[in-house]
Amino acid sequence: MNNFTHQLYILTEHNACYREAIEALHLPELAITDDRSQATLLLAAPPLAAQCLDEFPRLEWLQSAYAGVDALIAPGLRQDYELTNVKGIFGQQIAEYVLGYTISHYRHFTRYQQQQHHLQWQPHQYQSLNGQVMTILGTGSIGAHLANVATAFGFTVIGVNSSGIPPKHGAFSQTYHINELPAALAQANIVVNTLPNTPSTLGLLGKTTLSHCQQALLFNVGRGKILVEDELIPLIEAGHIQHAFLDVFANEPLSDTHPFWAHPAITVTPHIAALSFPQQVVDIFAANYALWRDGFQLNHRIDFSKGY
Repeated sequence: MNNFTHQLYILTEHNACYREAIEALHLPELAITDDRSQATLLLAAPPLAAQCLDEFPRLEWLQSAYAGVDALIAPGLRQDYELTNVKGIFGQQIAEYVLGYTISHYRHFTRYQQQQHHLQWQPHQYQSLNGQVMTILGTGSIGAHLANVATAFGFTVIGVNSSGIPPKHGAFSQTYHINELPAALAQANIVVNTLPNTPSTLGLLGKTTLSHCQQALLFNVGRGKILVEDELIPLIEAGHIQHAFLDVFANEPLSDTHPFWAHPAITVTPHIAALSFPQQVVDIFAANYALWRDGFQLNHRIDFSKGY
């Protein structure tokens, strides 16, 4: 008879890395199993888990390796288990992505690289970040971290959330309710979406809202379905959006025929703005596992009815 009471199945794109990191922790009463029918715990990438949930009849708790759990909240999927995601590890990466592209854009770094190949010595007038206004949709851990970094660069940062109440953390100069989104966008030089996919955020960014912007940079590092993709290019042509940096899309990967690929005012990246590094995910899993063993409420629990 063994002392293992919890059987963990790992279902990610990097199973070997996760297995090695978890085994190194020697978590009490935990065994890693390759038998889905015996697993009570599941550490998984949501898109992979969504395809085979019914193969885990004893499942009690699923720790997502992602922040986004959209795939597990789709209609028709079972919801008879505890679901948690990862939080607090993506703020730094998102800030690097947003500030990196913003600085490159305003300082013409790509243009200078092209000029170098043609032996061109041609300076261009650039814009400083100091005094620019960044409007961040979502004031959670990612939005708050980005707000702090952006403030250090001299931005004035406006937050938008579902309550209109300023968060405890995050250097937001003002916080608007989501219903006041047009007023928050009208002030923005840079718009950053970090919101989750929920019924209330579906199609939130389109001509109705983004038409309040004037020559703004748009970043979508939240969820693809929040942006009305068909309305973006007309918004660019009308001068509301100067350039869009898109890391997430309604359908991924982006089809070969999608017009975003070839548009000079759109930068496409393949959902890499913030990756789930296995060791960081395992640290969150281990902390939650300790709570699970002792019968306490888990961190980062997902409310199936809300989607986050």
